Amino acid sequence: MRQPAPKSSSALRWLPYLFAAGAVFWLVELTRFGAYLSAPTGREVLRQTLMESGVTTNLNAALAGESVMVFFFGFSAAALHGAAYYGLRSRKDWGWITAVIVSAGWSIVVVGIPVLVFLLRRSTREAYGIS
Repeated sequence: MRQPAPKSSSALRWLPYLFAAGAVFWLVELTRFGAYLSAPTGREVLRQTLMESGVTTNLNAALAGESVMVFFFGFSAAALHGAAYYGLRSRKDWGWITAVIVSAGWSIVVVGIPVLVFLLRRSTREAYGIS
């Protein structure tokens, strides 16, 4: 049986909103990429970039593959940020786990290291029922 979570500290209050902001960021980036991809000049710029990077055959297939990957990773990132937000808001252990996964991903670009350290502190883990 799960023990009740200790009283929340003021430092934990901002944590879900950090991940909500991340979800909004990824949705905005996906919207920008979709607009860029749907405009003829945007597609032409992307094709030109692919040609400059060395793609010589079937530019449309390369552009389609790249676009599918960008949308897949973008939607995955937005979904993980959203799951972390809702899980942290309701003090679920899966919310903490999702937040650690997202922070580990952001650690690749150094931004997530402070959040990851905060999430792995004993007091934060205990607040979400992780021992």
